[in-house]
Amino acid sequence: MRSARSNIAFTVTLGAALLLGAVLMAVILLASGAPDAVAIGLVLAAIPVGPVIGCYLWLDRYEPEPRSLLLLGLGWGAFIATSAAIFLQAFDAFAFGPGEAVESVLVAPVTEEAAKGLFILLLLLYRRAELDGILDGIVYAGMVGVGFAFTENILYLSSAYIGEDNQPGGLDNAIALFVVRGIGSPFAHPFFTAFVGIGVGIAVGSRSRQVRILAPTLGYLLAVGSHAAWNGSLLIDGGSGAIAAYLLLMVPAFFVMVAFAVWSRRREGVLLATSLTDCAGRGFLDAREVPWLTRIPARKACRKHAARHGGPEALAAMKSYQVEAIELGFLHHRFLRGTAPARYEELGQAHVQRMFALRPQLVWPQVAGALR
Repeated sequence: MRSARSNIAFTVTLGAALLLGAVLMAVILLASGAPDAVAIGLVLAAIPVGPVIGCYLWLDRYEPEPRSLLLLGLGWGAFIATSAAIFLQAFDAFAFGPGEAVESVLVAPVTEEAAKGLFILLLLLYRRAELDGILDGIVYAGMVGVGFAFTENILYLSSAYIGEDNQPGGLDNAIALFVVRGIGSPFAHPFFTAFVGIGVGIAVGSRSRQVRILAPTLGYLLAVGSHAAWNGSLLIDGGSGAIAAYLLLMVPAFFVMVAFAVWSRRREGVLLATSLTDCAGRGFLDAREVPWLTRIPARKACRKHAARHGGPEALAAMKSYQVEAIELGFLHHRFLRGTAPARYEELGQAHVQRMFALRPQLVWPQVAGALR
């Protein structure tokens, strides 16, 4: 009961913070006094959002995270992290008056990565059961980064359309900037914050108190460092150094991150198979179900078979059963490693009970044996 109240308080608090952040960002955008520029910035900034989110949802297919939390992460990046970063940077400029180089290379990376990474840290503190490892950290970091980049792009593209610092404005200028930010580097902010997600993911799976503290800290420092390196390259020779930094630094680093994320996803498949096999040995599910739950193509085949032979109700039951079994598998994996959350037994029993209630409605393919 106390945990349920804590979850509700967490969701309500974040919802209120999102509302406040959205109001602040709306005021900032309206203060520009150029609704046409904001509209153009909004349209251009929205173009890369769907494809980038799609990439992270593809990574998240083994154990899909709650859509509510993913949307909270997206909103956190778009409203809370951006407004917090703007406030902190404005305060720093007012109090200390740093130059453009210090603002771009030091202040912006420190404040922005802290504002973005705080969401993942809050998940670690208050919704720890939803974080099963490194891949979850990357996915949540990606959603926060996408939201942050969306709002930041609106501001930059609107300014490019209006024109500032004796620079001409217009649609051509806004589109030129969109090519650089929206097409050339749409993964920049998710990439930077992914280091925080990796650090938190390592902390969740570790039994060492030192690792649980050092991993997120190191992840934050790497996020700041990569962000600072990218911003610094934009200042070299009037921005000409950005091309070299993009090709020699960002592209290789991005592909390394992608390879790491794909490896993490494949590793999760192996972990899930091992964990569910152990669950079957303890009587939580039928061992013949395990192959149908651990591979994504097999899950899709189960759903098609259920829809074809049992109709919409069987399809809904199969989807729900798969979700419960997968959640149970990853939870049980953490139990086997000795890093289970405090409410492990309560959560595990709830999954098993829901699976038991769904089992009579399931229509399994016959290929792997006579399940049903």
